[in-house]
Amino acid sequence: MFIKDLKNCEEIVAGDNTKLRVILHPDKEDLEIRYSLAHARLGPGKTSQPHSLKTTEIYYILEGEGQMHIDDECVNVFPEQTIYIPPMAKQHIKNIGNQDLKFICIVDPAWRPEDEIIY
Repeated sequence: MFIKDLKNCEEIVAGDNTKLRVILHPDKEDLEIRYSLAHARLGPGKTSQPHSLKTTEIYYILEGEGQMHIDDECVNVFPEQTIYIPPMAKQHIKNIGNQDLKFICIVDPAWRPEDEIIY
């Protein structure tokens, strides 16, 4: 059985300027997975840097209110919503609330630096 606490995952500032804790990644754990799973946090009024991934990404909103931008579309997002981001879509998210925006990121196949383009 494998269990990992979020508090035991180091918080980093990702290339898109979100505060990120990598929970699962095939390069970091001895698990047979092909995806990566991370917890992201963005402070009130903050916006992630526009970027694209060569892979599929899913956001699941845990707390807060955001404004999701994917290519030419922009939609407000709220807790318990899931957002599909297709490969190579230009994306960013803005925290439009007064508390931290917290969300889960799933990247499949797993996130790799060479698969991300920051604008």
